[in-house]
This record gives sequence, structure tokens and C-alpha cells, in this order.
Amino acid sequence: MPRPILATIDTSALAHNLQTVARRLAQDAPKAPPFIWAVMKSRGYGHGVAAAVAGFAQADGLAMLDLDEAVQCRELGWSGPILLLEGFFEPADLEILTRYRISTTVHCADQLAMLEEGPVNSPIDALIKLNSGMHRLGFQPGEYAAAYARAQALQSQGVLGALGKMTHFARADDDPAVTQGQLDCFLAATRGLPGPVSVCNSAATLTEGLAAGVAAPNGQWVRPGICLYGASPFADRPADTFDLRPAMTLTARLIGTHTVPAGEAVGYGQIFRAPQSMRVGIVACGYADGYPRHAATGTPITVAGVRTRLVGRVSMDMLAVDLDPVPGASVGDPVVLWGHGGPSVDEVALSCGTIGYELLCAVAPRVPRAEL
Repeated sequence: MPRPILATIDTSALAHNLQTVARRLAQDAPKAPPFIWAVMKSRGYGHGVAAAVAGFAQADGLAMLDLDEAVQCRELGWSGPILLLEGFFEPADLEILTRYRISTTVHCADQLAMLEEGPVNSPIDALIKLNSGMHRLGFQPGEYAAAYARAQALQSQGVLGALGKMTHFARADDDPAVTQGQLDCFLAATRGLPGPVSVCNSAATLTEGLAAGVAAPNGQWVRPGICLYGASPFADRPADTFDLRPAMTLTARLIGTHTVPAGEAVGYGQIFRAPQSMRVGIVACGYADGYPRHAATGTPITVAGVRTRLVGRVSMDMLAVDLDPVPGASVGDPVVLWGHGGPSVDEVALSCGTIGYELLCAVAPRVPRAEL
């Protein structure tokens, strides 16, 4: 039989989370709810492109980084807007953008120069990005008007089609004052420029009233990501408090059990020693599957429906769990690493000193997948 590990993707949970976000936006801005780009970076945050396209069938648009993934969405039948969040990287990409009707972010003068040099077969819709304080990609506030004017010239030449404006928030998850400062910067830099705006990530989208505060006469788009997959962008607010459902459940099975004498160590490095005689189970999941090697003893895990803990260091292909809370556990019993019936991915991430995004995106290709 195949190795007993599986990532199950629930496309109905993806659809539910999208609807949850849409309802929240409609409450904030009932007269003109923002349009939704469902963000699908990193193969749909590790859930798979096909699953994300199916789950987000009711989205207004899909947004991602990888051009090949954008083409795959078209080949899977997606006919709505697609946006490349980092834009294109070389002139040869432009022909693919026009052939597959893919919109692009434009964040630097080099991209404008490639567009000006062409040729472009048909107009490409574009969002011109402002660096409002994130300091990753985007034109500086003092450069933005001139960059937008270059884009408008390209629009008049038929190189660019619809134009819009965008930025990205650095601390929407934990500091409203910083977010408001970035928003003020954005509004000042784009004042009087035509076109829709695209500003809100998951945290900003879930922040009550923020989307309504940036409503634009030409339309607004928001770009939720992690929340659509059932994880929370906030460290202090679990996903279920927003009525979000986990879309990935990572499961495995016990492949061994034994008793460790008091004082004996478990696993590489002997970083955990049994405080008393205890039963330990071995699970068919390790860091080569994407489970973090640095997960600490105490990281939550569920065995046969009972919550327990990881013990010792995660190996490449296995990890150890405390079976004392599960006295009847035996080889073959189900284990939930995260998702339905187990800890949330955010709980596991917190124990590992990281975020749920990383764990979802890191599930290895060797892990079999099934869609519900």
C-alpha cells in the first residue's frame, strides 16, 4: 500500500470562505461592495491550482505570481480576469499575457520600458503599483504620477487597456495606525487619477470598515489570500471566529508504538527525555513531507480523535507523539497533523514560531492529495 499520508483539499470550504468574505464586504459597503481577487499564490497556498479554480468559481478574478499557473487557470476553463501580482519579467512574457488575456501589475520603470518597446498584439489591462511604505515593490510616491502618465500614454497607443491603482499594506494584521498612514499616502499619491483601486489583503479585508473607507468611484478590488484557505491573518484571532473553514487537512497514520522507559530519549539529538515511562507513537510524516523540522515538543496533534502532543525532533519521514493521553492507540490509527478533526494550521504554526501560510505552502509534492 502507499505510505499512509494524505492532504485532503475541501473545495467546498474554499467556496464557503469566499462567500464569507463577500458577505463581510457587503456589510461594510452595501451600496458598492468591492470586487474580489481570490489570491492563488504558490499553487493556491499549497492547495493546488485546480482545487483553487474549482473552489473560487464565484470570485470576480484570480490573482497569482506565476505565469504558468495563470495559463493553467485558463486551460482549466477560468474565463474571468487574472492578475499577475508581480507582473511580467521579460518582453517575451507580453505575448503570453495578450494570448491568454492576463492582466499585469506594473511596479517599476523597467516594466514600463518593456511595454514601450513592445510589440504588444492587443491591449493589456494593468494596475500601477505604489510603494506606500511596504518597501518591496512599487513606484515611490514622488514618482507615481509620472509613472501613471507613462501608462496612460501606453493606453492611448493601444498597448495597455484598462488602468488601475494598487498598493500593499505592511501591518494590516496588527497596527491600524500604520495601515491608515499607508492608506493616506495612497490616496494622496493617486488623487485625481482615473481607474479602479486594489488595496486590501486578507487582514485588511477582514478589518471592519476598512474596505468602505477606500471606496473608489471607478470601483474597488480587494485581494484576500490566506483567509480564503481557512487560516487567520491575525495572531490573536482564530479563523473560526470569522466563520472560516480549513480547506486543507493533513493526515497520516501511526506506523509504530512502543514504551519509552523513564529517562530515555526520543529521536535525533535526544532533545526529549521521558519524564516517566510513557507510550510513544511513530507517525508517517516528517520534514520531507513539509511538516516543520523545528516543531517543538508540545506541538498539538490529534491521534484517534484525541488531542495530544509531538515529542522530540521531527525526522525526515517520521515524527513521534505522546500516546499516554490515548491509551488504546495502535498501529494504523489515524493522525491529524492539522485541519478537520485536529489542531488548526495556525495552532501548529504558533508552536513552530511561524505562520500558517508557510506550513500550507510547504506541503511537499510527494504527499498524495485528494479533493472533496
